[in-house]
Amino acid sequence: MDTLLSMKVLVAVVDHASFVQAAEHLGLSKAMVSKHVMHLESRLGARLLNRNSRHLSVTESGRVYLERCRAMLEELDEVEATVSRATVTPRGTIRFTAPMWLATDYFTRLLREFREHYPEVTFDIDISGRFVDIVEEGFDLALRASRTLHPNLIARPLMTIPFYIVASPGYLERHGTPEQGSDLERHSMLAYSLIRGNEFTLTGPEGEVKIKFNAVLQSNNESLLLSAAINDMGIGILPGGLVERELGQGNLTQILPGYTPLNSQLYAVYTSRRYLSAKVRTFIDFLSDRMACPEHL
Repeated sequence: MDTLLSMKVLVAVVDHASFVQAAEHLGLSKAMVSKHVMHLESRLGARLLNRNSRHLSVTESGRVYLERCRAMLEELDEVEATVSRATVTPRGTIRFTAPMWLATDYFTRLLREFREHYPEVTFDIDISGRFVDIVEEGFDLALRASRTLHPNLIARPLMTIPFYIVASPGYLERHGTPEQGSDLERHSMLAYSLIRGNEFTLTGPEGEVKIKFNAVLQSNNESLLLSAAINDMGIGILPGGLVERELGQGNLTQILPGYTPLNSQLYAVYTSRRYLSAKVRTFIDFLSDRMACPEHL
């Protein structure tokens, strides 16, 4: 049997949650749809679907295979369109992960603007703060702020993210204001939990300084760390977009302004497939253009 057609049949069955509706959509008989699914299962040596007379569900193996089928079929459509010089319109859902501090009015306006240009695109965004394996979990891309990235992924830089060392006026009144980088070792720190170990590096007037910190709170949630800093719990190192409003309102104070902590790039990270879908490629190009001269995040 035609394996490519069988892959299209499998996608249709899952999308319609029905062999009968998939058959009607594809113009095939229900028996032929069943044969295509069984062909794939026989070829792979694995069950892809659990089905009975009233229920249809995708197995774990089926979920992994289905995601790859969708990607391959989408790429094939675009390659054929490119060869035939047809216009490929971005459409479908872009599933991506982003850091919590990117959940701002500015970023929401970017999403709205993109949809104004491409109304057939929708978004499914994970902003949980966890580290996501975009390959295993079937994400189209990740927006990730980092100094180091996985060598098997492609990373396109979008913008530089400044980080500030901040504390509340109340905390500084009780514990004093650090005058140099090494003073931080005597203070209570609010630490991002993805930082390995209990040490980080600052760049200051004397060059790079390694700081061993005492973390009174560790979290992968930047909003929690921000709240802890505002409420006099300790000193935090947080992205500028998250703290600029609080600095302006006097709820936080920037300390050690002569020291640069953790400045990193925001990257669009995606898998090393040869062909990116039109929706993902266009979205990355759009972000690269808009974030080259960003407003406040």
